[in-house]
Amino acid sequence: MILAIFETTLPYGHILLILALVFGFYMAWNIGANDVANAMGTSVGSGALTVAQAVLIAAIMELAGAVLVGSHVTNTVRKGIFDPSVFEPMLLVLGFLAALLAAAVWLQTATWFGWPVSTTHSIVGAVVGIAIVIGGAEIVKWPKVFEIAASWVTSPLCGGAISFFLFRFIQRRIINHKKPLSQTYRFTPYLVSYIGFVLTLVMVYKGLKNLKLDLNLWQALIVAAVIGMVCFALGAAWVRKMKVKHNKQRAEEGIELEDDHPEGVPFVRKSDPDMEPILRPPLAPGSKTPSKRWEHRRQFEYTKMEQIFATLMVLSACFLAFAHGANDVANAIGPLAAVVEILRTGEIADSAPVPLWILLLGGAGIVIGLATWGYKVMETVGKKITELTPSRGFAANIGAATTIVIASRMGFPISTTHTLVGAVLGIGLARGIDYLNLKVVRDIAVSWIITIPAGGGLAAIFYFILKAIFVRG
Repeated sequence: MILAIFETTLPYGHILLILALVFGFYMAWNIGANDVANAMGTSVGSGALTVAQAVLIAAIMELAGAVLVGSHVTNTVRKGIFDPSVFEPMLLVLGFLAALLAAAVWLQTATWFGWPVSTTHSIVGAVVGIAIVIGGAEIVKWPKVFEIAASWVTSPLCGGAISFFLFRFIQRRIINHKKPLSQTYRFTPYLVSYIGFVLTLVMVYKGLKNLKLDLNLWQALIVAAVIGMVCFALGAAWVRKMKVKHNKQRAEEGIELEDDHPEGVPFVRKSDPDMEPILRPPLAPGSKTPSKRWEHRRQFEYTKMEQIFATLMVLSACFLAFAHGANDVANAIGPLAAVVEILRTGEIADSAPVPLWILLLGGAGIVIGLATWGYKVMETVGKKITELTPSRGFAANIGAATTIVIASRMGFPISTTHTLVGAVLGIGLARGIDYLNLKVVRDIAVSWIITIPAGGGLAAIFYFILKAIFVRG
């Protein structure tokens, strides 16, 4: 149907359009398998979501973000890597097709090995390769490329630092407290409020930028603060409901109520909170409190605490998926939109519209990619770097979201993928270096470094093949 109504001004226009659609869908499929998978990996790895639930959330939130508030105008050249006006339209079309295919092939390769890499960097590398092949190295805006490469360091450092301190706070004030469930009740409304505040800013500065709200910093902070207060009220109401439910379960299972003993959960604490504690013996016969062993109560409190954090983590995963769909998904199919526009007009414009059907194509490809192959990267991020629980995964998600909104406001180049991986590393470091799988960390770091040159090399190869087929003489 599209081919029937699509008019092209370039030779082989309809064939090139078909290739663009195929390469674009292939690219979106690999974005789902890699980029979205690492965003959902913390939720799956911590046990807060099953793979099927993660796919369902991504399908709804990513597609909603891409279609409802996704980018409807995108730069024809990613990140201003070079000036496209110096090229012939036909060569630029072939270059963008090669860039799409190269980025997709590299993403598929990385996914095969379970490496979480940046979609943006994959496309940037491919575009750099095309620019060098067509116009020479001098046409590339190298300061911009180096600025993007700097995010290899800044993204994981910022995400890791914020997640480290956030999880240490959760450790000290909740997990290691003598009454962990009571502390969870106390701090949950504040954490829910923080989720609403930070992720509203993520929406304003990242996901919802295409609505052209034109909010200044203070206006955005006021909107986020109002949402945060609403979330606090909702969180407090939810905690009251959960407390009634938990107390009923305590009574049914014969477990000591929260205030039955002044020492809270009585076990001998060791220097390392993750080591197996030495449990005290059962209460003496005739005690006024139930004679259940203390470990029953400890297990109950920690289980319910992690269940609350699992719910908080699902909320953060929903917001992050929507933000990703609204921002990165539409931008990633920018080369496809550029090809379609050049084929239609025969001219190279500064910007190209993104039709709704392209957004739908990208959104569908992403969901299918996550569902069919996303488990590989989800396993790496969620299980292989460090062991995650809902409380740890929650800290990683919120640390990444905080980093994204701060860096976006300050204009720092940042990778969502690198930020989230850095956040998971920060969680591992908060528990101790021994809790990190350094071999996996090394492999991920190497994959980041070679992403741009790998994309560029593949793009050059594919460009020469396409040129040999479609350009005579």
